[in-house]
Amino acid sequence: MGGDHAPREIVLGAIEAAPLIHHKIILVGDPAKIDEFLPKPVPSNILIHPASEVVEMHEKPLDAIRKKKDSSLVVAVDLVKQGQAGAFVSAGNTGACTAASLLAWRQIHGFHRPAIASPLPSFHGNFLLLDAGASPDVDPEHLVEFALMGRSYASKVMGRENPRVHLLNIGEEEGKGNAFAKQAFSLLAKHEWFAGNIEGKDMFHEPCDVVVCDAFVGNIVLKTAEGVGELIMRIVRSGMPNNKIMQLPYAPMKPIFADIKRRMDYAEVGGSPLLGLNGLCIICHGRSNAKAIRNALLLAQKGIDNGVVEEMRASIKLEEGIE
Repeated sequence: MGGDHAPREIVLGAIEAAPLIHHKIILVGDPAKIDEFLPKPVPSNILIHPASEVVEMHEKPLDAIRKKKDSSLVVAVDLVKQGQAGAFVSAGNTGACTAASLLAWRQIHGFHRPAIASPLPSFHGNFLLLDAGASPDVDPEHLVEFALMGRSYASKVMGRENPRVHLLNIGEEEGKGNAFAKQAFSLLAKHEWFAGNIEGKDMFHEPCDVVVCDAFVGNIVLKTAEGVGELIMRIVRSGMPNNKIMQLPYAPMKPIFADIKRRMDYAEVGGSPLLGLNGLCIICHGRSNAKAIRNALLLAQKGIDNGVVEEMRASIKLEEGIE
């Protein structure tokens, strides 16, 4: 029931995903409103679980999840806690998704802060940026934990072999940045998978797997990147002539423009995982359409099947053994 276009786009996304999903898809919320958008007969792997309340986008996360125990968001998180579901996917209130998941599932032992890991496009494909919004106030030690989480996800879900980790900084040389960045660098440098500092502009041009930073910086980077991407597409569209004949010289460029649009489309990714918890949460954009929800469900399935939570547990145990 969460998101700007819920429940319609959520349900339509589930319908699109159903033939590609070998797990059950549980739609949590008002059965009457959900059923309105389901085909007849309903796909055999789509179920409805009732919930009478909705956490709205403007509500304060902690207040909402405490007052609305029967909200679709809280009920869905609880289904994962009870083992009745393997992952939680939502386009609802991001703060409430994070808070509810954290309170219900708790951190994996050894991880002290959760992190939202956002896949971003680059010239070489894509890379994972974390934390993109979950934990704005962290210590340098927590960036090592974010690196371990990111490497687990990059390996198990993105298919990267021995993922490398960069630290987002104002310069690539060692010794750059504020005291926080310098301390984080020295801690990360103890690991063979650390690839050093990387500047914001270089993330999009150089090969990289995982980039770590605190959530205050990460969320600004994420939203700035979204804004620049939308600006580029807006400039391209505004520069195209309206006259069909005048558009003919641009015809050979259409495949290139289509590829740019695809690579910058948030719906292609689906959502961003919330990492570091004893459960898998995929957080989708509030304006998610059916395509985004379908791809988020496929991400969740991949995370379940490839054991990304178990991989994070193993990575932090190894880290504690090293230390």
